[in-house]
Amino acid sequence: MSFLQVIVFAIVQGITELFPVSSVAHGIFVPTLFHWKDILKDPNFLPFVVMLHLGTATALFLYFLKDWIHFFQSPFRPDRQEDRKTFFLVIVGTIPAGLLGLLLEKKLAGLFSSGKVAAFFLIVNAFVLLYGDSLRRRRKRARYSGHGLELHQLSYGRAVLVGMCQALALIPGFSRSGVTIVGALMNGLSYDAAARFTFLLATPLIGAAALKEVPKLFHGSHGLLSSAILGGVLAGIAAYLSTAFLMKWFKQHEVQAMKPFAYYCFIVGIGIFLFSSL
Repeated sequence: MSFLQVIVFAIVQGITELFPVSSVAHGIFVPTLFHWKDILKDPNFLPFVVMLHLGTATALFLYFLKDWIHFFQSPFRPDRQEDRKTFFLVIVGTIPAGLLGLLLEKKLAGLFSSGKVAAFFLIVNAFVLLYGDSLRRRRKRARYSGHGLELHQLSYGRAVLVGMCQALALIPGFSRSGVTIVGALMNGLSYDAAARFTFLLATPLIGAAALKEVPKLFHGSHGLLSSAILGGVLAGIAAYLSTAFLMKWFKQHEVQAMKPFAYYCFIVGIGIFLFSSL
């Protein structure tokens, strides 16, 4: 991969993994738009992308470092009941996507090279995001639970349901953050609590998937490892800035936070679908 390709893929990954616009879809779209389709056939491309995910997971962990420290301390601190409950919610919510990822990994692998498939599900993702906004509007009009539940008030059963929504991200075109936030909204969380839960759930899953594939980088060329490390650092920086922006965005926008992202997914999905048909 060229230096330019490393930079482009890293920045796109770092942003789109957290924004509700599907990083997998963009990982397919970028080579299509720039005529870099040969990269998708390169056996080293997947390990490279995984290193970008490791950079993203590291950024998420650092952004929520205070939360994770409190989580690890909570079993030994009687005064950290809310942190302990949140920690267990994250563990429970991670299970569905983790299990389905292990079971369906090979069956879904063929979808990751199809621009049309990713474009179609990106359009579906747009409607999911719009549904999330409509759900918040209805609840606000009905004065449902004020602004929504805080994260520690969520039940374990509902945490599993949110985790099942996250599993939809195994299909290219569905955004991990988008479908998980909407799933959290459906289960009563406020927008900022839904975003926080989403990013906390994503951290162990993205990190575990990355660590599983990283050893493959050491069997490749020295140039591949260097490119992957550079890409991981750049993706991590982009992801950290994206997380900071989104946490502020979801806190400030109570009922139409998803609308701009939905329109983006709809327009880009149609454009790429048509482009792939030429």
